[in-house]
Amino acid sequence: MPIIPKLPSNNKGMFFLIAGPCVVENEKMPLEIAKTIAGIAHSYGIPFIFKASYKKANRSRTDSFTGIGDEKALSAIAKVGQTLAIPTLTDVHTEGEASVAANFVDVLQIPAFLSRQTDLLVAAAKTGKFINIKKGQFASPESMQFAVEKVTGAGNKQVMITERGTTFGYNDLVVDFRGIPVMQKFNIPVVVDITHSLQQPNHISGVTGGRPEQIETIAKAAIAVGADGLFIETHPDPAFAKSDGANMLKLSLLEDLVKKLVRIRKAL
Repeated sequence: MPIIPKLPSNNKGMFFLIAGPCVVENEKMPLEIAKTIAGIAHSYGIPFIFKASYKKANRSRTDSFTGIGDEKALSAIAKVGQTLAIPTLTDVHTEGEASVAANFVDVLQIPAFLSRQTDLLVAAAKTGKFINIKKGQFASPESMQFAVEKVTGAGNKQVMITERGTTFGYNDLVVDFRGIPVMQKFNIPVVVDITHSLQQPNHISGVTGGRPEQIETIAKAAIAVGADGLFIETHPDPAFAKSDGANMLKLSLLEDLVKKLVRIRKAL
């Protein structure tokens, strides 16, 4: 499997990109999307990690789409890494899932709602994979040092944090950009999850809403404040996506956004 590129923590280099669809919807989809993103990333000299969930465990309703089957979905993600020679990432929800998913991907992601789960963090760390901890919607930037210490204390120094917004009332999130330099003091890469930060959770319909028209605004702010990486979920047709379509970026719009963000980073 490909080796995770050394990710900068001093903001002197180009930002890296974690991107892909919310969830594997079929076996062909991951590679098709990854090829497009990889081409864009290569053109602008951006390190790229492909992201896709192999299943969705945190759903509001029992009739929500959860996946095509764990082994099929994980194999589809692994094929991306093998075919394009790029790192891959997926999220895990239990200690058992961590050990299984580690056989298929390079980065294990801890979901925001599970960022305090000690056994999960330790189990993920012990796989030896790079660990991406999503900052809890309820957590302060300062408190994330303890999540990081659970990973490093288990003997794994390969860890990063992803900001994904803080709960603001019942149906909204807000990104406090002051937290980026705070978490960078932990001497690890800090990523801003652009699309999940624009979710509008807990709708009475049981389907999460979003504000995708604000993607460019949040992304520009993240680069301007010095984020090491960006996390963007993207789909060829978000209106027909089986998960999180309300806040994903349409794939055809990604290159124009990246072009603008590269200009900002170079100006800095």
